[in-house]
Amino acid sequence: MRRPRLALVCAMVLGAVPALAQSRAVPRTPDGKPDLTGVWQAGNTQRGTWQEANGGSGLGGSGLNENAPRVQSSSDRPAGAEPAPYQPWAAQKVLEAFNRRGIDDPTGLCLPPGVPRVSMLGLYPQQFIQTPNAMVILYEYANSHRLIRLNAAHPDDVLPGYMGDSVGRWEGDTLVVDVTGFNDRTWIAGAGTFHTEALHVVERYTRVDADQINYEARVEDPNVLTRPWVLRTTMMRREGTRIEENICVENNIDVDRYEKLLKEGVDFTRH
Repeated sequence: MRRPRLALVCAMVLGAVPALAQSRAVPRTPDGKPDLTGVWQAGNTQRGTWQEANGGSGLGGSGLNENAPRVQSSSDRPAGAEPAPYQPWAAQKVLEAFNRRGIDDPTGLCLPPGVPRVSMLGLYPQQFIQTPNAMVILYEYANSHRLIRLNAAHPDDVLPGYMGDSVGRWEGDTLVVDVTGFNDRTWIAGAGTFHTEALHVVERYTRVDADQINYEARVEDPNVLTRPWVLRTTMMRREGTRIEENICVENNIDVDRYEKLLKEGVDFTRH
């Protein structure tokens, strides 16, 4: 009697493996492309809902729940990121901004965060809406958005902007996005990481299973960097999360305070 029972147990276990694999498989669109549709959180590796992945009552470092997992803020660089390869004069400028505690951060003035910074921010969700010809990304942070035209070229008359002009293509199961047409009023990632209008970003979105996208951004700016700077993070699916309205300028007291501090020339290195 043991053999049939063992066979039954084995059949049950083996039968569960394909079901588990299927539940974690990458969803696909009718044309076979990975389906990135959904709401995602960057700068995080925890699976589950927003509440489950972020400690229930708050995000780590937010003051709501100090035991919650650490989540990347707009002032952080991705964990393990290599030092930014700035030219010596530019590195000094970045250091000065860091010593000012980032009070000249463009997002402190409620300006759009730019790319790739907005893509790596973990404190706010982002929603992907996918069609055969375009990918739309809605960012809760500062009510920002991007339209990524697929299999298209950058127009010749692009005006420099905060979020740049994005065109994409599929390389196998990876969505590759080429972004140009930036102004010089955003930071790349973290305090003081400035750039010029020569900024060029190539993003790679690879959905590895039902819950995770691996994100990579290759950043080039020959005016300030000595070589390309590669940044990486993960995006985790947050089922049941909605993108809500985020009006930065409302009750924003930072603008007047920052301008006052900059005008007075406070030495932040002594604090």
